Amino acid sequence: MMNLLLAAKTAEYATPEIWRVLTKTGYFVGLSGAIGSVVTYVAAVRPALRAESTAPADAAALRRRSAGYLGWAGVVLLVAGYFQLVARVARAGKGMPFGDAMAPGRIADFLNAPAAKGAWIAQGTIYVLQNVVLVATAVALIALFVPAVRRHLDRLALAALPAALAVTLIAGIPATVPAELDRWLDPVFSQLHIVSGVVWLGGLALLVALAGVRGRLGEGAGLLWADIWRRFSLVAMVCVGVVTISGLWITWKHVGAVPQLWTTGYGIALLVKIFLVLGLVTAGAFNQFWLMPRIERARRADDSTSLFHLTLRHFPKVVWGEVVLGVAVLVVLPFIAGSARSEAGGAKAVSDGSIFAAGAALVVALGVSLYATAKVSDALARRPAAVGEPAAT
Repeated sequence: MMNLLLAAKTAEYATPEIWRVLTKTGYFVGLSGAIGSVVTYVAAVRPALRAESTAPADAAALRRRSAGYLGWAGVVLLVAGYFQLVARVARAGKGMPFGDAMAPGRIADFLNAPAAKGAWIAQGTIYVLQNVVLVATAVALIALFVPAVRRHLDRLALAALPAALAVTLIAGIPATVPAELDRWLDPVFSQLHIVSGVVWLGGLALLVALAGVRGRLGEGAGLLWADIWRRFSLVAMVCVGVVTISGLWITWKHVGAVPQLWTTGYGIALLVKIFLVLGLVTAGAFNQFWLMPRIERARRADDSTSLFHLTLRHFPKVVWGEVVLGVAVLVVLPFIAGSARSEAGGAKAVSDGSIFAAGAALVVALGVSLYATAKVSDALARRPAAVGEPAAT
């Protein structure tokens, strides 16, 4: 924080007010809970629970915990969405105190403001549509607190998935038709960054919460959790790739030179975020190269004790650390405001053929590296354990 304040004095960096930090962080926590948990349940938890080898009692326990978690995710999304809307009202025009922006009349004026000159739709109309979808998504998830609705968890999660994604995607719709290619690409990469990030972080939080029911699971639950972790590892790997590519685009757009990472307020906040994300990636690499191979070897050896220990004790401990890092990333996000280029007095970034060629090369290189990561993890899983090495160490 001291570095950010220093940057504010030396590079005209505007440190966000506390209400801005709380509302933006809370909003992304809400998106992580709604989007991340729903995507992870549909892509990783639900298929594992439907497997023939899953004990009915274990499946029932995880379904109950999943339904409760998704219900609370709906509550958080509803509250966070309201305060995010108030924050938008407070920042609109010349701005106003946050408390004043909570007045229903001011919110109504903001949402009913006419379209700007040259806009194809009023910005307020976009926010109305977004918040209607947000409320509908939140209500659908909150309905899971009702036992009769909980019995239809799978169908409700599948129905809530596109709605949850639409909450953030609608907000990315430009009110004015972009005149340049970059203006089209900026919201695309921004939304890709948001969606992949909240799926990654929200999924980790859901799985940590589900692992808390291990005391109610049978000895064979290790096999079920091995399948869940395997499926989520694939989801997380895709998210890492998308976060990396979209993050590089956003960084290039707002940072004109490497020194701007420590000479501007935007750059310092971004640098902190980068280090936190690298911590997340490091923890993910540890899971992929150390835990997943041991889990697979224990599964092949039919060692239920080691499998249970690895999947429900070792793995959640590492994931808890990732969740803490993820929350720290969300806290830093409000400080990444403005642009390092403008703070440094540089020209704005404009894409050309060489930028797209470099981007394409990076996408290919990243795809190859992620494929190689999966293959190396598989190779480590097939390698026999060292003599005397317990599977769950």
